[in-house]
Amino acid sequence: MEYVNSPEKQRRLHARTLKVVIVSQIFGGAGLAAGITVGALLAQAMLGTDSYSGVPTALFTLGSAIAALLVGRLSQRLSRRVGLATGFLAGGIGAIGVVLAAIYDNIPLLFISMLIYGGGTATNLQARYAGTDLALPAHRAKAISTAMVFTTLGAVAGPNLVNVTGHFATSLGAPALSGPFMLAAAAYFVAGLVLLLFLRPDPLIVSKAIAEQQRIAGDRIQNDQSRVQEQSGNIKGIIVGATVMVLTQVVMIAIMTMTPVHMKHHGHSLGEVGIVIGLHVAAMYLPSPLTGYLVDKLGRVLMSYIAGFTLLLSGILAAIVPGDSMTLLVLALILLGLGWNFGFISGTAAIVDATTPQVRAKTQGTIDVLVALGGASGGALSGMVVAQSSYATLSMSGAILSLLLIPVVVWSRSQQKEN
Repeated sequence: MEYVNSPEKQRRLHARTLKVVIVSQIFGGAGLAAGITVGALLAQAMLGTDSYSGVPTALFTLGSAIAALLVGRLSQRLSRRVGLATGFLAGGIGAIGVVLAAIYDNIPLLFISMLIYGGGTATNLQARYAGTDLALPAHRAKAISTAMVFTTLGAVAGPNLVNVTGHFATSLGAPALSGPFMLAAAAYFVAGLVLLLFLRPDPLIVSKAIAEQQRIAGDRIQNDQSRVQEQSGNIKGIIVGATVMVLTQVVMIAIMTMTPVHMKHHGHSLGEVGIVIGLHVAAMYLPSPLTGYLVDKLGRVLMSYIAGFTLLLSGILAAIVPGDSMTLLVLALILLGLGWNFGFISGTAAIVDATTPQVRAKTQGTIDVLVALGGASGGALSGMVVAQSSYATLSMSGAILSLLLIPVVVWSRSQQKEN
């Protein structure tokens, strides 16, 4: 209650929360980078075919869907601290399982471990919400972007340490491709412990107490009609925010998953794959402060349009560039990451705007399930599309899919005008 009645203490707690989230995001970013960099290559090596090389991405994305639901509900029931720490620790256990699967060439263990490893991915994304619990409405996108940008440090370092971690793994008698997952295990464990030990007082608990006090005061003056209108607006905001995030996730995951395999077929080294994916991940997170500023200033709707247009350019470029052109592949993957960044931050901000602290974590977890399932579908289908057709077909399909953002945003604007 001392925080409820003191805006200054709320401000200080918000600043402290962001610092703790930032540290956890740095390590969390390093953890998630392993799966997107060498997950498909590890599956290709163990299975001996391209057709199912997208399965690991699908599995850890599916695992992230399950984890998103559990972490969201655990956060709502207990606290952000407990929910997020549990998710990261589960991701670390999954990464250890992947290492063991690679050592013993055990396909079932690989698949099970990838599911569990997905818990870290989901948690890394849900941590962004912790930064918004005490943020003012006009600064929510900025808070989201602050949490996300520091993921860049770990997420970019991870792919560029592929060779180093690979050499470390082989020195221990393990396959080189298991090295990044050794780094992931350590990174996820550290991220979980940082949150468990230092995310106190819990920002979600404090924000719920503040909202409850405001609700009691508001009920005295709010009539039934205004309450119904507010609830209707909230539902529409949730639908639009969720749709924007799901579509951007599907397009990004599908193209990103098969890029390492596509590059390998055209003679690129593992180090070059690491560079491309590293720059892609940098584009996913590094522009976040600018994106957050633009989302707060220009609005969620306009930035959703820009996200769709950027993803469209990325898909077309990836489809038409020669496979041996490192420069153009880098450009295509940078645009892919940038489009995802625009859509993900604008969609997340829309979700936070449309939810109250009493149901926010649970709702956010449920929506992240849909986002993860969309990504899992994109990852699973990407390998099949490339095996049956080509990487160009996959990329062009992603470009076309990104256009669906336009009618969704148009619908949201028409609803706003009617209200």
